[in-house]
Amino acid sequence: MPPKRNNPTHPSTDAPEAGVEFSRAWRDHRRHVLDIAFRMLGNLSEAEDVVQEGFARLVKADIDQIEDTGGWLVVVVSRLCLDRLRSRRRHPTSPEANLADRPAGDVDPADRITLDDEVRMALHLVLERLSAAERTVFVLHDVFQYPFGEIGLIVGRTPVACRQLASRARRTLRAEQRAPRFVVEPADQRRVTDRFIDACANGDLERLLAVLDPDVAGDADLGGTAGVRTVTGREPVASGLMRFLGPKSKTTLLSIPAGRDAGVVALRGDRVVTFAVLTVRDGLVVHIDAIADPAKLATFRAALGS
Repeated sequence: MPPKRNNPTHPSTDAPEAGVEFSRAWRDHRRHVLDIAFRMLGNLSEAEDVVQEGFARLVKADIDQIEDTGGWLVVVVSRLCLDRLRSRRRHPTSPEANLADRPAGDVDPADRITLDDEVRMALHLVLERLSAAERTVFVLHDVFQYPFGEIGLIVGRTPVACRQLASRARRTLRAEQRAPRFVVEPADQRRVTDRFIDACANGDLERLLAVLDPDVAGDADLGGTAGVRTVTGREPVASGLMRFLGPKSKTTLLSIPAGRDAGVVALRGDRVVTFAVLTVRDGLVVHIDAIADPAKLATFRAALGS
């Protein structure tokens, strides 16, 4: 049985050797498939549900006979997401519902406008214009760089058909770019964000330093009397990131679009603890603007389903 929704404790297995392999798969692949599920579904609770179900199916499978556990999980989780997207088409709900139900909290009206804009980007409201198959192909190919041959096995289409779906999705998204705030996430920005997240998640200080600009600055809005703290310089910023987002912090990092910049959501357990916007220039992070104020994060938690 899968664990309760948003519970980060993986399902148990009785066979010791299988348990070791399963734990390794959980450690090595959970964040990646959660990232895919969140991008496809736009809701953290649903993404967690799907990932838990994927790992629950891995428990029941003969893991020793699976050549590529990560690839197996990507296929299973993507198909589960596709099923949910198709179900939404059959039973549609307003994509604005989560935003309408969010708690107002003590957020300043000016801040709320900015946060709402970022949340709208995080939820991929524009992706609601795509069919379930278009959305799946677009996310897997254009965001995660999976080849059309592999995606075809997931959506049950030929590679040529998948290529056509991706092209149609791009045309729809380009049309939406006429809206003032909508920008398709650039591939190079995504790569820098992935390097940033991987370095933090693995505690690799050298790799983190390599993705930061020498003059990088970081602003953290902690809220209350703590206010905003600013750190400048590659080494001090990297040290702070490792302390608050490194493996010892037991934090899961996911990437989301944030207007023209890159966004990173930090989760501990089932709660968003930080939302950071990375400004990327010439392949390096030049500025980090982080929100850790609980009052302001209430908007994100409600809208993202955390």
